Amino acid sequence: MTREESQAELDELADKVLIGVNRAIRKLVEVSAANNAELVIGDKDGNVRSVPAKELLKTLPQ
Repeated sequence: MTREESQAELDELADKVLIGVNRAIRKLVEVSAANNAELVIGDKDGNVRSVPAKELLKTLPQ
C-alpha cells in the first residue's frame, strides 16, 4: 500500500467519523427539543452557556 493510498483511506475514515458525529449531535438536539430541554454549549471563545434545544436545532444543518 502506498502512502497516498493510506492517506486516502484515512481521509475517508475521517469523513465517515464526522458524518456519524454530526448525526449523533443532531439526534441529541432533536430529542432534547422534543422534551423542551436545554443544552449546554461552548462558543468559539470558550464561553459556556445554556441554550434551549429548539433554538439550537434551528442552527444545525440538515
